[in-house]
Amino acid sequence: MVVRLTDYLCYLLSLLLLISVLAVASTSQASDSVEVIVHPSVLVRNLSRNSLRAIFGMRLRVWEDGSPIRVFVLPDDAPLHQLFAKEKLNIFPYQLRSAWDRLIFSGTGQAPFLVNSEEEMRVRIANTPGAIGYLKRVDIDDSVQILHVE
Repeated sequence: MVVRLTDYLCYLLSLLLLISVLAVASTSQASDSVEVIVHPSVLVRNLSRNSLRAIFGMRLRVWEDGSPIRVFVLPDDAPLHQLFAKEKLNIFPYQLRSAWDRLIFSGTGQAPFLVNSEEEMRVRIANTPGAIGYLKRVDIDDSVQILHVE
């Protein structure tokens, strides 16, 4: 009976350890997830993935109320930029760059505003009416609004 009780306790402890590890991993993943953020003056709270692609592809240039959209991005090689392109836009970063280059070289558009850090991204979005960008969930504060992608 003692051997079985010991085995049972070891099993329970192992199970509790596994549950703890999984809980920590899922919490960490949730806080590291990328979110689309906008300036608080932007009235839109939900956006389709296709509209988000059009905005970051620099094809959609005004919000529903007619105010200009100001797009901010991190450098192409930034891990958060790559995560954003893959998770939120379902495209590769080089595809975004290609679209921007076509607009620039054809003279029909411009590239988004480039920021050098996630902190600069937050500050620029918070201080630029009509701005849109992206951050890790853990870095988002009350100075910006989260835009939900459907």
